[in-house]
Amino acid sequence: MPAKFSDHAKGLALTAFGGLTLTVDIPLIRLANGDHWSILFMRTGTTLIAALLIWAIWRFFSPKAPQLIPGRAGLAVAALYGLGSIVFITAVYNTSTANLVFILAFNTMFAALLSWVFLKERPRPATLIAMLFMIFGVLIIVGDSIGTGQMFGNVMALLSTLCIAGAITITRASGKDMGFTSLVGVVFPFAVAVLMVSKTGINVAAPWWIILNGAVVMPIAFFCLANGPKYISGPEVAMFYLLETILAPVWIWMIFAEAPSRNSMIGGTILIVTLVVHSLWQLQDGRRRRAALAVRHPA
Repeated sequence: MPAKFSDHAKGLALTAFGGLTLTVDIPLIRLANGDHWSILFMRTGTTLIAALLIWAIWRFFSPKAPQLIPGRAGLAVAALYGLGSIVFITAVYNTSTANLVFILAFNTMFAALLSWVFLKERPRPATLIAMLFMIFGVLIIVGDSIGTGQMFGNVMALLSTLCIAGAITITRASGKDMGFTSLVGVVFPFAVAVLMVSKTGINVAAPWWIILNGAVVMPIAFFCLANGPKYISGPEVAMFYLLETILAPVWIWMIFAEAPSRNSMIGGTILIVTLVVHSLWQLQDGRRRRAALAVRHPA
């Protein structure tokens, strides 16, 4: 039991760090100031190079380096992350930020439903309650802006959410290390972007921001988030993706002087408090279960 408890704490810390790192993704995309396909080309290309370089160094020094794509499950996860990368960038350019973050918040619901249906992991009541509070918080944040985005962009955002939830569920079911799989999965969107920019050329005003995004932010964020399902449930991992919903508007405010609204502050507070309370409850619940097991089986 102590080992399991330790794994759960590790999973919470890993996914929290990955979710926190991911919050600068959209601000860096905006700072780069480029067209859709150019941004996708540079973002996925630098991510792929960084992932392969890190894996090669790890492999050189240790035979225990994780596989890039562990079997059929790895192929499925790589395909989902690759497709998710394409539709996410497409959504950024075709719908409002408010609609985008609202739809991405449903990642928790989709992950919970997929885990419940395919893995028979029924969410605990506390997790279901936390999910409801988080959805309520996001509704407050974007309530005034729902319906202003284009339908195509909204559908792309929804598809992005489904891809992430599906990848989380498959990773959870396989129990395999998918840290590098989520990164090398960008080879598919990179190939598509190469084809497109070969026709139009690269148009990025400040490429260093998107290089930072692809070479540093994406590898760290997705390596941590993709490994989270090894230790904690899919819905728990999905909740940490909502850190982007909370903090991305704050970074946008600091960088572009776009002050968050009163509703954004209220909804963001609800999300942060819910995440903290739920994580603390999970840790406390683990201690109670460990203590109960020690009483039943003193040896």
